[in-house]
Amino acid sequence: MKIVRFAVGRKVGYGVLDGNVIRGFRGSPFALFKRFGRLPLDGSVYKLEDMRLLPPCLPSKIVCLGLNYRSHAEETQQPVPTVPLIFLKPSSAVIGPDDKIILPRLSRRVDYECELGIVIGKRAKDVPEDKAKEYIIGYTCFNDVSERHNQAEDGQWTRAKGYDTFAPVGPVIETAVDPDDLKIETYLNGERRQSARTSDLIFGIPRLLNFISSVMTLLPGDVIATGTPSGIGRLSPGDVVEVSIEKIGTLRNFVVSQS
Repeated sequence: MKIVRFAVGRKVGYGVLDGNVIRGFRGSPFALFKRFGRLPLDGSVYKLEDMRLLPPCLPSKIVCLGLNYRSHAEETQQPVPTVPLIFLKPSSAVIGPDDKIILPRLSRRVDYECELGIVIGKRAKDVPEDKAKEYIIGYTCFNDVSERHNQAEDGQWTRAKGYDTFAPVGPVIETAVDPDDLKIETYLNGERRQSARTSDLIFGIPRLLNFISSVMTLLPGDVIATGTPSGIGRLSPGDVVEVSIEKIGTLRNFVVSQS
């Protein structure tokens, strides 16, 4: 099931993507997931072409993983971490499919980073590894956009990665996929730049949820961005960047300069 959040006119709602139509349901998918473990449809149907897709969730926080692919640690010449390396992105950085990534006026180099996003379905604290997937509503595409000069200059990952528009997410939350061996790719202006499989993650999903929830409470709609493989590269004004994950979909965004 592919959950979407959409706008039509002044109405904003949730639905399930079914080919070229969206089938609506009433209420929040997170409340329904917690209560029923499923999403009862309300009978409304909308044409996808008439809708604007929004970020499929509104996270209170985005917990990101650094250096969670060995290939990325090698290309950045950093040691492979012995425990998950986590940092936060603010909710104000979130944008959705086809939205614009805005390069800050003083930025020197801004990079794309394709990542698998875990979307939390219900409140999670001190989650055992063997129960981790009970707390996950589904998976999505995520682009961990990063101002690389800031990151190198003062080592503040949150500063480098926390600018407005630096957290594209979507287009869907896929609830019925095995996330452990999916192809994940980045395309820049139609050219493939990153390609890996989620089976290459150093720390797998149960370990991540266990580790992060031992530190902080995860809330419904929160996103865990699981890290990027090798092949990161620069974004420039006019670029079109796409994060594509097998069985989930493709997240497309347009790159512009700050006016």
